[in-house]
Amino acid sequence: MGKHEVGTPKYIANKIKAKGLQKLRWYCQMCQKQCRDENGFKCHTMSESHHRQLLLFADNASRYMDQFSREFSQGYLNLLKRQFGTRRVPANRVYQEYISDRGHVHMNATMWLTLTAFVKWLGRTGKCVVDETEKGWYITYIDRDPETLAAQEKKAKKQKMDKDDEERLMEFIEKQIEKGQEESLFKEVTEDTSKEPLVRPDDSKPLVLDIKLKPKPKPVPVINPSTSKKSEISTDFNSFKRNEETHKDKQSSMSELNGSSNKSSSEKHINKGGWLREQLVVKVITKSLGDKYYKAKGIVKSVENSGFVAKIKLTKPEELQGHVIKLDQEYLETVIPAIGKEVLILWGKYKGEKGIVKRVHIEEYNIDVQLEEKLVKTLPYEQVCKYID
Repeated sequence: MGKHEVGTPKYIANKIKAKGLQKLRWYCQMCQKQCRDENGFKCHTMSESHHRQLLLFADNASRYMDQFSREFSQGYLNLLKRQFGTRRVPANRVYQEYISDRGHVHMNATMWLTLTAFVKWLGRTGKCVVDETEKGWYITYIDRDPETLAAQEKKAKKQKMDKDDEERLMEFIEKQIEKGQEESLFKEVTEDTSKEPLVRPDDSKPLVLDIKLKPKPKPVPVINPSTSKKSEISTDFNSFKRNEETHKDKQSSMSELNGSSNKSSSEKHINKGGWLREQLVVKVITKSLGDKYYKAKGIVKSVENSGFVAKIKLTKPEELQGHVIKLDQEYLETVIPAIGKEVLILWGKYKGEKGIVKRVHIEEYNIDVQLEEKLVKTLPYEQVCKYID
């Protein structure tokens, strides 16, 4: 049967069919020939040229298979990089775009039997990021092109150089401020730890204040000629009475000052030295070391200067655990344990004795402590402290 004449409908239909995609089952990859129907494909397989191509394939099948697989993967990845970039897309969508080209390498000529096997191979070799969902396999291209990496590095370098002088100056100022704060904090810590408390000598005497009060100036009387004698007498009497009251006030103020000084000295004499002892649990109440040390708890490891200064190993919070600081008792306070725990009496009549906490009076700031002689005493917070053997 001859060919149809040019311009006839059958000729145009045949041209359209030849130009478009045909069925994959009627395509010969070795000969790169597409047949339109089963009969045409059968005739092609019986031709002499096809048999020659099969003989070449039989001589070195792995070389042809590797070549077809390499061409298929390169074409697929080039399309993915050029059209979709590094976006996450369905693998089947990229495949449909790839096979729309009539001259593409068919998958049945490669080492992969299915698209799923090819996608898994891309994930194993690190060419793409592969993930499986309910809608199928998705892939994301990993761009390792030297030109792309160089462009990204150039862009980052340009952004770094785009910083103007003002931003650099602000960064320098912030660093200087942080450095100054650290130096001031370190200075405060060293000053606080180097302070030595005042120690009152044992032979201290009551403090006596010698206040010399100047007498009030006497008022100058206005003398009338008619009542001169009478006014002089009244003025002398008033001045005498005023001087006598001033003398009494002076004596009463001196006695009050002496009494208060004697009382304060006697009270301080009861609690000589500091209250710090080894193995006490104390709390830091100063912010001079920084906010992170404020209200931190620790155990007293050693005591200096008659119990006024101690070295403390911190136990709480966890980020400060193991830190050792040196502080004066002025910046520390006692810790009251839970009911049933052991405490140590720091000063007073029962100084140095141990007891058990029986009850805590929060509103009155004191606790009931049972001593070894089964005596229960109510003591203020500052007189007892948690103790660890």
